[in-house]
Amino acid sequence: MNNYLEVRNLSKSFKGFQLHDITFTLPKGYIMGLIGPNGSGKTTIIKLILNMLKPTNGEVKILGFDHVANEQEAKRNLGVVFDSNYFSDEWKISQVEKSVSAFYENWNTQTFSEILEKFHIQPSKRVKELSKGMQMKLMLACAFSYDAKLLILDEPTSGLDPVSRDELLHILSEYIEDGEHSVLFSTHITGDLERAADYITYIRYGELFFSGGKDELIDGFRIVKGGREELSEELSKKILGIRNFSTGFEALVRTEDLKPFARLHVEPATMDDIVVFTSKRGELYE
Repeated sequence: MNNYLEVRNLSKSFKGFQLHDITFTLPKGYIMGLIGPNGSGKTTIIKLILNMLKPTNGEVKILGFDHVANEQEAKRNLGVVFDSNYFSDEWKISQVEKSVSAFYENWNTQTFSEILEKFHIQPSKRVKELSKGMQMKLMLACAFSYDAKLLILDEPTSGLDPVSRDELLHILSEYIEDGEHSVLFSTHITGDLERAADYITYIRYGELFFSGGKDELIDGFRIVKGGREELSEELSKKILGIRNFSTGFEALVRTEDLKPFARLHVEPATMDDIVVFTSKRGELYE
């Protein structure tokens, strides 16, 4: 099986919001970042994948299984990490294992113990005594203990300090090293993905803006800078987003549209640049 996650024409209608025709594929052995400004639909997509919401249209396959018709088979090899833990605060680590292992026939107690030691999680602790970073590691330890082939993480680095974020990214990189595991990583901290992700799916206000290789996304855009007097009406038509200053402007353009901007200063665009400039719905802003 080459693809661990297939999302096809996924749509969901709410009052005041429409997720429209989202399609992307995550091959095995890779990390995909799911990005977009707040309110774009990232968490809605994850809830639809997990069958926590019913789609208006579309289908999802997890490791080849339909996520509704074959939900148990689909979730048998799926691990999920949210931005807050889903265990009882009063549970000891032994109670966490007892509760989670009951759902997975291939749970390995020795693996769980070894990962706790590797993550420096003391088995005698209660969940509420763990830091947010440690609670994140505990959720990962559970997923690793039944060898989840696909991990889905929803804003896992939100609220973590830089050291904990760096540690999490290292753990995920190790997790996919064997080519048999994949990660879907939803976040608004795009700097994390520039280091860790292989693929990017960018959702902008319920619409799919891009899905493909990370380098393809970054190489597809440039930042141009110049004085206001250099910005003609013709050039403005090629601009995806602009920031004006008293001394000039900086704008995002597609790399393929760079030729008319040859006399201006051109710089590479970061993923943050792409999201910020394209999230203004095409408006010019000060």
